[in-house]
Amino acid sequence: MADHSEVAYTTADGNDYVAHEQTYEGFLMLVKWGTISVAILLILMAYFLV
Repeated sequence: MADHSEVAYTTADGNDYVAHEQTYEGFLMLVKWGTISVAILLILMAYFLV
């Protein structure tokens, strides 16, 4: 059986955790601004089209 007592990600060679965090922060920023943009678009559509 495999030894599951330690997390493989922390012991694996070649993992760039700093790059992973930067990518995740970029993803969160994209989701935040995408959500804000869609909300503004819907508000403007409700104002001008109704």
